[in-house]
Parts: sequence; C-alpha cells; structure tokens
Amino acid sequence: MNPIASESLKQLFTEARTYSSWLPKEISDQNLRDIYELMKWCPTSANLSPARIVFIRNGVQKDKLLPCLSPANVDKVKSAPVTAIIAQDEKFYDQTEKLFPHAPTYREMFASNQALAETTAFRNSSLQGAYFILAARALGFSCGAMSGFDNNKLDETFFAETSWRSNFICNIGYGNTDNLFPRLPRLDFEEACRII
Repeated sequence: MNPIASESLKQLFTEARTYSSWLPKEISDQNLRDIYELMKWCPTSANLSPARIVFIRNGVQKDKLLPCLSPANVDKVKSAPVTAIIAQDEKFYDQTEKLFPHAPTYREMFASNQALAETTAFRNSSLQGAYFILAARALGFSCGAMSGFDNNKLDETFFAETSWRSNFICNIGYGNTDNLFPRLPRLDFEEACRII
C-alpha cells in the first residue's frame, strides 16, 4: 500500500478545520449514503459496528434537536444543512450472526456482560464517529463535531423505547471560511508520545 497524495492528507488532516458556520448549499440523501458507505468499512471490535446515525435536516426534527443543545451550539446547528447524531446501539451484539458469523458465541458474551457491552459500544461508536468525519472530508464536505448537548434529553427526544444512545453530534455541509479562527496549536510528538 502506498501513501496517499499530500493534497489528500491536507484535506483529511493538516488543513481540515472544524466549522461552526455554513454556506447555503444543500447535501443530498445520496451524499449522506456515500459518507456511510465509506465509513462502514473501517475496523471495529469483532466487526460489530455499534454506531448508528440519524441525519437531521432543517425543519421539524431540527427544531426538536435545538432544545437539547448547549446555548453556544444552537446557531451552529441551525445554520448547518445536516446534523448527524452519532449514536451507539446498546444491543449491537444482536447483529453478531450477520457481522461476525464465525463466532456466534460473542453475542452471549456481550449480552450477559452489561459493562463490557457498554464499554465496547462507546469505544467503537466513537471510533466510527471519527471514521465518519474522515469519510465526509474525503468526499469534500466540512464537519463540525460537538459534544455540547444534553445526552439524556436528546435520547428521550429521538431514541425513546429504543436501544440507541447518543455519543456526539456532527454538523455536515460546506463550511464558511469567513469566520474561522486562526488554526490552534497541537501538542508536539515529544509532549504526547513515548516510544518504549
């Protein structure tokens, strides 16, 4: 496998930004499907893929989402053409027969151990949320991920009587560069890493 082109690395990582305002350009249902079709191939524990996504456009459902948000995030979500709720299915293991058929006993392993299931669902849906952002960027979209919301209120609003629970939310669209802050620093390798 060869390294990808430097322009692609810029788009995915070094020049990608988190957007909080958006250009008035629509995203099609097919665009949303294309993002998912890329992200679904990335690895998860035992291939059990616990992430679930609800895409919310402007309208009645967006209006239901707004009261769940921290005040600082309301305008960001209002102006985004689509907001994705990245959730996790607490009963992700019910898909074991389809997703990990050579080890059907894994279903019972997770079903009988709530702590293990919760940890696995959260960790792997978080990974899938990161894959989602990279897939969207790879397809030319901008993202604005956020955790400033009331998980319980959101879950009551959108996931009542289901096994889905919210992890984080992510706006998707074409970012408006007019009001971006200067790029913030990151930790140097020596500050964040050790080779032992």
